[in-house]
Amino acid sequence: MPKFVIEREIPNAGDLTAEQLQGTSDASCCVLRELGPTIQWVESYVTDNKIYCVYIAPNKDIIEQHAAKMEIPANQINQVKAIIDPTTAE
Repeated sequence: MPKFVIEREIPNAGDLTAEQLQGTSDASCCVLRELGPTIQWVESYVTDNKIYCVYIAPNKDIIEQHAAKMEIPANQINQVKAIIDPTTAE
């Protein structure tokens, strides 16, 4: 199944409290359960003004549905074409 990286522009995301992040995570998991087993949230990276999320999903459409139900942006949705790490050089 394809893997996607989603860029979400969220001003001051880096200032969100642990409680706010927990609440967002909980809400996201509830929406994911509604959407069914074909979409999976892997992890997210919070920076100053953006959150980058990694999802496994059959297509961009279901990721857009998730964002709409959560009322959060999905400014860029990019399918991962390859994964590299230091062992790729070996």
